[in-house]
Amino acid sequence: MKRAYIYAILAALLVASAAAQETETKVGLDERPGAMLPLELEFVDSHCDTLTLREMIDKPTLILMVYYECPDICAPLMAEVAALVRRIDLDYGTDYQIISISFDPDEGCELAASKKPNYTRIIKDEAPESAWRFLTGDSASIAKLADAIGFRYQRVGEDFNHPGLMTVVSDRGKIARYLLGVTFLPFDVKMAIVEASENRSLPTVSRVLAFCYSYDPEGRGYTLNFTRIMGVFIVAALGVFATFVILVSRKRKGNPEKK
Repeated sequence: MKRAYIYAILAALLVASAAAQETETKVGLDERPGAMLPLELEFVDSHCDTLTLREMIDKPTLILMVYYECPDICAPLMAEVAALVRRIDLDYGTDYQIISISFDPDEGCELAASKKPNYTRIIKDEAPESAWRFLTGDSASIAKLADAIGFRYQRVGEDFNHPGLMTVVSDRGKIARYLLGVTFLPFDVKMAIVEASENRSLPTVSRVLAFCYSYDPEGRGYTLNFTRIMGVFIVAALGVFATFVILVSRKRKGNPEKK
């Protein structure tokens, strides 16, 4: 009897382990930097108007894949992003925008409209109403967008297992950066927006930051690029040295008695 009991426990553990591994393979992120979003996809905003992604994405955009009745990380994720807006030295609604998209096809535009003020009131900014859209959609559009982003999730009863994620895309719908988790450094978000700006006109400070910092895919953050900075210093030093040599040479030519 004891042996049968032990076997039963081992069998249960094996089943639980297999189930956990299956969930892990179905939930996560397949990063696809440089990929284009399918901009023809249609979603419904909090006014219950149907719009394509192409109509909405006209500037660098922070995309949050969430669902509005999430009991876990979605609310903290959106609250964190709302708080970040006040800490990023860029014009919210002009330099960038935010789009929250529910991946639960059972959620509708009325629910999106009821959730939106919970986060926009944190910002306390006079940005246009379209600066942060709360969208819902059908299962086909959601699945295509999630696949394009590489966002993998799994329904478990009435809820979902899913990663916390911010996807930063350009004004053309090109994926620039992924930032994982539910908390973010303002500098990392700002740099991701700057990179997503591509050919857009940027302030001089932002161009300097983009030159001096590089994205670390392992740490999923930005680090100072010492090699690039040292290269600039070396070139500058050589320029100063060459200028000094030329000036000394000219001075000696003008004063031949000092040779």
